[in-house]
Amino acid sequence: MIETGIPKLDEFLGGGIPNGKTLVYYIQPGVEGEIFGLQTIHSSLKKGGTGLFVVSSTTPDIIKGQFREFGWDIHLFQDRFLFVDAYNSLIGAPSNEKYVVSKPDNIEAFSKTIIDAMKELPPSTIVFGSLSTIIDLCGEKETLEAVRTWNKMANLYDHVLVYNFTAWPYSEETLKAIKEDMFNAVISVGGISERVIFGQYFGIFKADWTKEIKKSMLFRVLRPGGIKLYIPKILVTGPFDSGKSTFVHALSTRAISVDRMGTTIALDHGHIDYKGFSADIFGTPGQERFDPIIKLLSGESMGVFLIVDSTNPTDFVRAKQMLEITKSYGLPYVLIANKQDLAGALAPEEIRKQFNLPHDIPIVPVVAKDKKGVFEAFEVLIDKITGGL
Repeated sequence: MIETGIPKLDEFLGGGIPNGKTLVYYIQPGVEGEIFGLQTIHSSLKKGGTGLFVVSSTTPDIIKGQFREFGWDIHLFQDRFLFVDAYNSLIGAPSNEKYVVSKPDNIEAFSKTIIDAMKELPPSTIVFGSLSTIIDLCGEKETLEAVRTWNKMANLYDHVLVYNFTAWPYSEETLKAIKEDMFNAVISVGGISERVIFGQYFGIFKADWTKEIKKSMLFRVLRPGGIKLYIPKILVTGPFDSGKSTFVHALSTRAISVDRMGTTIALDHGHIDYKGFSADIFGTPGQERFDPIIKLLSGESMGVFLIVDSTNPTDFVRAKQMLEITKSYGLPYVLIANKQDLAGALAPEEIRKQFNLPHDIPIVPVVAKDKKGVFEAFEVLIDKITGGL
């Protein structure tokens, strides 16, 4: 298996891409999708594999600069990382790469170089930086026939072939062939403007070696860092003195609070980078006069943490009110049973009875001041959020 290094994607693919298989990143125009191929080959190189990157829309030096931009030191893999230069010949410039396509606008010349490389290299990860550019240079029908040949050769020589393809307005036959017929796996990479903000997502359209998983993940591209799964806004709410600010600070990579004499009077704001996820977290004050803020933020959030003081059941009525405000927006939520280290703290199941919550609503025991349980709670909420995308 070749791991893509894309958060969650390898899990969805059953561990990665098997040798001899082909995968295409099917990218909507306007979405920053080329990073998928870069991150896949870098992941393979980090695991000790051999990588070949086919450059057709810019120079190899610029591609090498993009790796540096994402914080990836490719000098560590110099003996295992090669390029097919299918650009410099097009502009009449010399090339220092081992593999050079002499006539990039001629599919026979292009194909000969690719096949020669496949025969010479050990089982490798071969990434085509832009299949769309090859189509533009060599023609739709001609390129698709060549791709079919390359895919057969990959199966014969145990290579993994990965293509970045931007779905410009080609013929319906070409788009259908690429999305449905030619590759073992298709990963859709697109943009959305629903629910929160304009964002980018990826999801498995098909993968013939694993069970079907109909999940899409929001992502953002960080420099350095590469692809991170992105949750635009998570709400943290609960009664006064339940520990919301402590929870936000415990969970966050960085956080700020606006308070007066130790009490939050505006918002807590935190940001977390954890296990490939990037998320912004907003905590609300607990007093009733701030309920309009809860309503406003709930309408823009993708998930909710409801914090309760496990030692103070008299505040559960207020917590239920706050929960109703957020539930009215149909958001996934997790109840945080905070202050579990104190005497008299109710167990999660006792809290469940008092709230009359169904068993599919998670209640996570937490000691926020000691960061106990906070990241487990984050993972539980993320699973609920991503399960509905």
